[in-house]
Amino acid sequence: MVTLPCAAVLFDVDGTLVDSTPLVERAARVWAAEYGIDADEFLSDAHGRRTSDRVADFLAADRVREATARLDALEASRTDGITALPGVLALLAALDDLPWALVTSMDKEQLRVRTGVAGVPLPPVAITAEDVPRGKPDPSGYLLAAERLGVDPSACLVVEDAPAGVAAGRAAGATVVAVTTSHPAGSLTAADHIVPDLTHVLPAPGGLRLTL
Repeated sequence: MVTLPCAAVLFDVDGTLVDSTPLVERAARVWAAEYGIDADEFLSDAHGRRTSDRVADFLAADRVREATARLDALEASRTDGITALPGVLALLAALDDLPWALVTSMDKEQLRVRTGVAGVPLPPVAITAEDVPRGKPDPSGYLLAAERLGVDPSACLVVEDAPAGVAAGRAAGATVVAVTTSHPAGSLTAADHIVPDLTHVLPAPGGLRLTL
């Protein structure tokens, strides 16, 4: 076991707290067919990034807004299969006085719907795609969350599941804990610590305790 002291915990959402992967992949495949894009190529580096940023990798700038809105609409049309990942609800309920926030590449409505379906509570500070000029792996979201919590980013723990998010947390100066809920450990080696899921993370006085 290892205990990590911190002033706050900053959680990614999709793939870290909430599993909506089947829904997202189904929507992406419908969308990719409409736009003549290889769905597997699109999905290969989509997880953990803002939709608009990934769409911009494939389409001209003047098509990004409309195409992003279409993909968002496809994702919003269903909620089946959305669940909280193992250990999430118990950990969040046990954090007590330790401040925590969400930093997600989803927009506000996606966050509201998916956390609501999964039963994940929304904290006072939740940074979404609309709140930052650049998405992960840029650290803007994590820096803004730390600022709104009134803590130094270097005193935060970031909990992530995707390489882009791990890079964002490291760039923000935080200690990063990665969970292998969506990516293999080999693609998350930039994290400071890697655990299978949040059943291996427990609250501790002034921080979190990991069972490795």
